[in-house]
Order: sequence, then C-alpha cells, then structure tokens
Amino acid sequence: MHIVTQGLVLRETNYKETDKILTVLTREGGKRTVKARGCRRRNSPLAASAQLLVWSDMTLFEYRDYISLNEAEALELFWGVRQDVEKLALCSYFAGVTELVAEEGRPDAGLLPLILNSMYALDKLKKPLPLVKAAFELKLLCLAGYEPLLDACAVCGLPEPEQPALDLAEGVLRCGHCGSGGGPARVLDTAALAAMRHVVYGDPKRLFSFALPPESLSRMAAACEGFLLAQLDRGFRTLDFYKTL
Repeated sequence: MHIVTQGLVLRETNYKETDKILTVLTREGGKRTVKARGCRRRNSPLAASAQLLVWSDMTLFEYRDYISLNEAEALELFWGVRQDVEKLALCSYFAGVTELVAEEGRPDAGLLPLILNSMYALDKLKKPLPLVKAAFELKLLCLAGYEPLLDACAVCGLPEPEQPALDLAEGVLRCGHCGSGGGPARVLDTAALAAMRHVVYGDPKRLFSFALPPESLSRMAAACEGFLLAQLDRGFRTLDFYKTL
C-alpha cells in the first residue's frame, strides 16, 4: 500500500552500505520507522529528505510491518538552524524528546505542529533559545499527558500565590507559605508563572508570543527542564551536549 504524507525526520541511522533507517513523524500516521534504500548513494533523489530535521513530502510503501521510502521531496531544511551549532543541538534535543513520547503508528495532532513551530521560531523568528526550549518542553509534557496544575496553589487555593514554586514530581503549584511539599521544586516569580500559564492554557498558535526579563526567563527555563526530566525519568545526551555550548 502506498501512503502519500508529509514527515519530519527525528532520527537517522546508517544501515548497510547505502541505506538508512529513519524515524519519521508523519502528519497522518504519527511516528513511523522507515527504510530509505540507497539514500546514501551519490545523486540519490532521497538524499536530502533522509536527513535529520528535514520536513518533506513523502511517498511511503507499506507491506505488512515493513515501510520503505519510495519518493520524497524536501520542503524545509531549516538552514538557519543547521548553520548554528547551538540551534542545531537544541533541535536535536527536541527531536529526541519527541521521538520518546510519540507512539509508533499513532497519530498525534499536537506533536508535529509543536516541533515544527519550535524549529521555525528558532530558524525564522529568531526567538531566544531559552524561551523556545522552555515553551517546547512544557507544551510537549501537556500533550503527553503530564500537564501541570498552575491555576492556583494546590494547598491553599490562592490563585496568585506569593513566591510560587513548581513541584517537579507532583506537577502542582505551591506558594511560599505552604512550602514545597518535601520534594524537588523550582521557585518561580510572577512573570515566569504567567508565561507558563500562557504556554499551558493559551492558544497553541501563539505559543511563543511572550517575552520575559532575564531572571524570570531563567526561572521558567529551570522549572520546565526540571519538570520534563522528572516526569520522563531520564536524561538526554543531546541536552547534555547543548549545555556544553
């Protein structure tokens, strides 16, 4: 069966002498494992589309549990990302996290727009890297079923808590008077909390439509990263590399 779709390559692995095994996040079919035959040969028509973080029109051939890439045309290579090692490292981290939370063969209407819009924000909109990273991490957790409760303090119910802190394990907000709950937490401020509420509860099309002073952005970034690592219960080598840059 032939499948005409669009997809973003989240992972590429060399296979045999001229092939690759790709992990592709497709528009209709979710995450798919795809074999790209001969894509490493010189002048292969599949070469451009069989690269990490390339968005393409694709024609896939599915037979039983086997999927191959028959035709492809690259639509966006995100050159502004590829020419900046820091942006490329960050987007590689985005791809790794997305691959982890996506389920094979299960469409997810939110994941693909999230990573594409995040890459576009870095490539074309020139948004600050920490802002895009924090918004991506927090929104991805919401899509994966780990949405934090940020509407009020989980203990006293105060909607605008003083000295708010995010409980990384429980995913709830606590004010300074109610304490951290004994687990790991990240202290926020009013601006950082407002930005996180914008990401969680706001229009996804305006995900990056906010700005923060450096201190507030630093607090939000620490909270979103800590929350993601706590909820997924693992680290990422791509994140470790990004932090060395």
